[in-house]
Amino acid sequence: MSYLLFLDESGHGHKVTPYEVRGGIAIHDTRLWPFVLALTEHEEECFGTPLRLFRKEIKGAKLLGKDPWKWAAQEPSLPGLERQRLARRFLEKGRQNPRVSPTRDEFTAYGQASLLLADRIFGVLREYEATLFAVAIPHQVPPPAGSCINEFLGKDIVFLLERYFYFLQERNEVGLLVMDETENGQDRDLVGRLERYFLRTQKGRERSKRIVPSPFFVSSEMAYPVQAADVCIYCVNWGFRLPGRGMDAAKRDEIASRFGASMSELQFKASLNTGNEAFDSYGIAYVSDPYEGRNAWP
Repeated sequence: MSYLLFLDESGHGHKVTPYEVRGGIAIHDTRLWPFVLALTEHEEECFGTPLRLFRKEIKGAKLLGKDPWKWAAQEPSLPGLERQRLARRFLEKGRQNPRVSPTRDEFTAYGQASLLLADRIFGVLREYEATLFAVAIPHQVPPPAGSCINEFLGKDIVFLLERYFYFLQERNEVGLLVMDETENGQDRDLVGRLERYFLRTQKGRERSKRIVPSPFFVSSEMAYPVQAADVCIYCVNWGFRLPGRGMDAAKRDEIASRFGASMSELQFKASLNTGNEAFDSYGIAYVSDPYEGRNAWP
């Protein structure tokens, strides 16, 4: 038996976001298929149809961008069947050629369906005992002069693997890494850095006893757990902060108030003792400089 850590990122595409965040959700393999079935059921409940039929996937920026919040607030909550009918019409008009602009009611239904599905995602994550891991760094931190940034993992990824290792150690389990595939060259570079970490560093070799060093890459549009991870990481980027630890960029209050408690509840937390020291470890962390370990906050 094992856990699978489904990983994604937010803010790495040079868009305007508070941070660059990497992370994801860990789910035990025995709970994975029920989790997927529950999520597909909620998707159809919210939108009246699977989004994949319209070449769309569940993404934080799509569900929780500013527009869906604005559209959802145009009218009181619509009855379920009415919301489904209008949300389907919104999606159908989006794929017509030439495109037809949705009506006000259709915009409202789509916005309400989007927010409702985000609520359902966090509910399903709690139900199936998923655990959240995420590490945020500032945008575009310049590497130190003469560094070989393409050779080694940044401290943010090292911290992410560290917390996943503690999580697996606590449960006496083995864990896999499942990543959203990107461009082949970037994926190959990441695999190379992971291999060097797990083979050439003492900590990496120790952690390879719990974490399988070879990641699996999947297409997010065909992997519901990666899509759920995307929503979580988006919410960390825009709505989760660590007061007094340097993670103080502006946040979106609507995301913080609606999902902040869920993120706190889902994140890994444990009181650990390495033999030399006792400390508390948390699944969401902030690293002010990914090239300097001394600037990393637990």
